[in-house]
Amino acid sequence: MSTDPNAAPATSEFNRDIAKSVDGTVSSAQAAPAPSDFIRDIVAADIASEKHAQIVTRFPPEPNGYLHIGHAKSICLNFGIAREFGGVCHLRMDDTNPAKEEVEYVESIIADVRWLIGGWADDVLRFKRVGDHGGKRVPATEENTEPFYASDYFEQLCDYAVLLIQNGKAFACDLTSEQIEEYRGAPDRPGKPSPYRDRTIAENLDLFARMKAGEFPDGARTLRAKIDVNAPNIWLRDPLLYRIRHTAHHHTGDEWCIYPMYDFAHGLSDSIEGISHSVCTLEFEVHRPLYDWLIDNLPVPQPRPHQFEFARLNLTYTVLSKRKLLQLVTEGLVTGWDDPRMPTISGIRRRGVTPEALRNFAYHIGVTKYQGHTDVAVLEHAIRSDLNVRAQRRLGVLRPLRVVITNYPENQTEELAATNNPGAPETGTRPVPFSRELFIEEEDFQEIPPPKFFRLRPGGEVRLKYAYIIRCDEVVKDAAGRVVELRCTADLDSKTGGPTSNRKIKGTIHWVSAAHAIDAEVRLYDRLFTEADPEADGRDFKSVLNPHSLEVITGKLEPSLAHAKPEDRYQFERLAYFCLDPDSRPGHLVFNRTITLKDTWAKEAARG
Repeated sequence: MSTDPNAAPATSEFNRDIAKSVDGTVSSAQAAPAPSDFIRDIVAADIASEKHAQIVTRFPPEPNGYLHIGHAKSICLNFGIAREFGGVCHLRMDDTNPAKEEVEYVESIIADVRWLIGGWADDVLRFKRVGDHGGKRVPATEENTEPFYASDYFEQLCDYAVLLIQNGKAFACDLTSEQIEEYRGAPDRPGKPSPYRDRTIAENLDLFARMKAGEFPDGARTLRAKIDVNAPNIWLRDPLLYRIRHTAHHHTGDEWCIYPMYDFAHGLSDSIEGISHSVCTLEFEVHRPLYDWLIDNLPVPQPRPHQFEFARLNLTYTVLSKRKLLQLVTEGLVTGWDDPRMPTISGIRRRGVTPEALRNFAYHIGVTKYQGHTDVAVLEHAIRSDLNVRAQRRLGVLRPLRVVITNYPENQTEELAATNNPGAPETGTRPVPFSRELFIEEEDFQEIPPPKFFRLRPGGEVRLKYAYIIRCDEVVKDAAGRVVELRCTADLDSKTGGPTSNRKIKGTIHWVSAAHAIDAEVRLYDRLFTEADPEADGRDFKSVLNPHSLEVITGKLEPSLAHAKPEDRYQFERLAYFCLDPDSRPGHLVFNRTITLKDTWAKEAARG
């Protein structure tokens, strides 16, 4: 894989690596090579030069929504670097905006991170002691620990702000947010100084203290850095450091009414925690000069952190804006943040994707500064390859058509041996019941079949997987002319090992015994959007929601699935991969379709 930061991600290399797992002989995680990219090259060079005693990275989400697959890429990068270079990685909540942050989001972030790194990098995860505000790290496995919070540093950040004022490098400003925007100018238009820029240090200290004491209403004043109103980088044009918000905070309660801006808290929090490599997505590249300015102008611990940027994940048929994902939730267009159609980590988990598959995708699609799009088919291929290896095979019929084997004894049941996983012979077989009446898929029968249709037809033969060859003798229809039953005869010598078992039959179909099948709610999930770029040409992304992204049906499943476990994955043979949904309860099983066996979208695209 190229280590050129501007090279496009080598997804073709990823496809070749992961394809090695399709035959079931080796897992995709084992097949993939160790990642190499420009950030890892920098880390390796820093280790060689002994620049840092230990590599310390961090994953710092704002708790204003659920994590999504774009965050998964960042998690895998930051924890992966720590894991590969003998370091540690902090989980920190960058919680500087109380109006949008909630405990629910904090809890979901912790759960998602633990799930994604479990058994892979959980040993490098670092928390802090509950109540500690000094940034001291401890293993996350210890008791009485919690993630790091930027809000734990509010007192220290406030002291830093006072130092900037005392050094003549920050001032209290009375301009409104609209006026500040106007005075800032633009890349092609010079800025102009605030009329409050030359307040005395004493006046600024007094006003900031009164801001902190709660004397002024929201928006009345801000604290701004005094840098350069005509800096080429507009983020250095006297940026905001603090604003007034009389809003309770999820972690600090009502203790504060002034809150630091993210850009002020970000680098200083990194410094307090001793972060060595602050890895961000590319939109923060223009913010790096402010990150460095703050560290240059304050007495922060050494060695100082450095910010590095990489291109965020952009995925086709997907939106990853938290604001837009929140719209889907609040407008009832999905059932919640963990709806299996959502690109959130919790939604992906509920859909049945394993952390190994998601890590393998996120870890190997490439880390560059190239702003491109990754085809969602690459993610889907990673999921299929993973499930092909691990999923237990089971029989299930989603749209049942009754079949009566007329020459099979009415009261007889036999148990046939069915393979659990053809790629893992050590998993053995399981017994499945066979009886006179069966269910097959409606689409496996055609009264007037098209060319090259090798399944069941009037007078035609087909092999029932693990069972007999049957011939369709009679088609039974209801008053509306709909086929409701097939009456067939079986070649009772054609079962495996029988005299006629080697007869050449082109079609093989799956089935379940009608007498023994269990009913289950089956949720057939598909892509949430019908267009590769839901936001193309500025359109409303909701206008291309896929009306068929969820279909709920009642399926007939083999009886062993009554004991299905949430942690297991299943392939309903010839259909798709499935998992048990948390909505399941005794007497009412619910299965989610994780992904189809083949890429049906690619076939539709090829048809034009």
